[in-house]
Amino acid sequence: MMVTKEFIEGLPKTELHLHIEGSLEPEQMFEFAKRNKVDLPFADVEEIRAAYQFSELQDFLDIYYQGMGVLLTEQDFYDLTWAYLKKVHSQNVIHVEIFFDPQGHTERGVPFDTVINGIYQALMDGEKKLGISFHLIMSFLRHLSEEDGFKTLEEALPHKDKIKAVGLDSSELGHPPSKFERLYARCREEGFLTVAHAGEEGPPEYVIEALDLLKIDRIDHGNRSLEDEALTIRIAKSGLALTVCPLSNYKLAGVTDMSRHPIRKMLDKGLKATVNSDDPAYFGGYMNENYMAIVDALKLSRDDVATLAKNGVEATFCTEAEKEKMMDQLESYLSK
Repeated sequence: MMVTKEFIEGLPKTELHLHIEGSLEPEQMFEFAKRNKVDLPFADVEEIRAAYQFSELQDFLDIYYQGMGVLLTEQDFYDLTWAYLKKVHSQNVIHVEIFFDPQGHTERGVPFDTVINGIYQALMDGEKKLGISFHLIMSFLRHLSEEDGFKTLEEALPHKDKIKAVGLDSSELGHPPSKFERLYARCREEGFLTVAHAGEEGPPEYVIEALDLLKIDRIDHGNRSLEDEALTIRIAKSGLALTVCPLSNYKLAGVTDMSRHPIRKMLDKGLKATVNSDDPAYFGGYMNENYMAIVDALKLSRDDVATLAKNGVEATFCTEAEKEKMMDQLESYLSK
């Protein structure tokens, strides 16, 4: 049976790979800059939107960090997160596990507490008012030193009850997971679950390092794992989920032809692939748009979409009882 836009829109979804700073829409950047008297090198929203066109990861990161500069107060972080939650609520997202990049803010002089308190309060309100459950993942910026990561971890410990897991993002090449082996060992000792971006730009060896040295509980991206047959079999056997971001892969030219996106191959090889938006304001789409992009390009069936959505539930860091509740909701929708 054909997968319609309406079917995707109504599908209950989870999102497990979303950088909250990457949901900063051009209008918000302009509004926050005005509110906080921050000078931007853009005359208006249209100029910002034009700057959101880029061809590789580094170009994207440059505008991404520039955008961060307008986020200064607890209210900014609250408003940013609340806008994202309202958007995904309209797309039937029922659970989110979102990243935030504290180092991108503390190095600008914004206190760690300001960042996490604004984000967390919005997430709490989203659960109460919109029914979206959540977990928060603190990401370390891999282009910074491991020592810098340790400092950030110390700042995070008073907020341990708010943070479910730690992650690793930013420019992958030249910054292998092994660079953060000691930091991740300490994070696991503190009781955090662990994830890491690996195999987006970096080679399959980076995925192997993330598995063996960082002992991750979930792989973020992981596309290039498919280049190594033994690694692919290992991931399939382990049942470890991959948080795949189709429009991000396309926008950053990791995938140049959507009809060749690896998520089809992942499903065929028994990998627990999930669909996510990564940085939706920059990559041209939230959850529904990401689903539609691969449905159209790869001619996915309803069964394929159902598998991806179910993988998204199974891959959450929720309790078995919480997963069961979400799965019931999903099954009920699919049976209609």
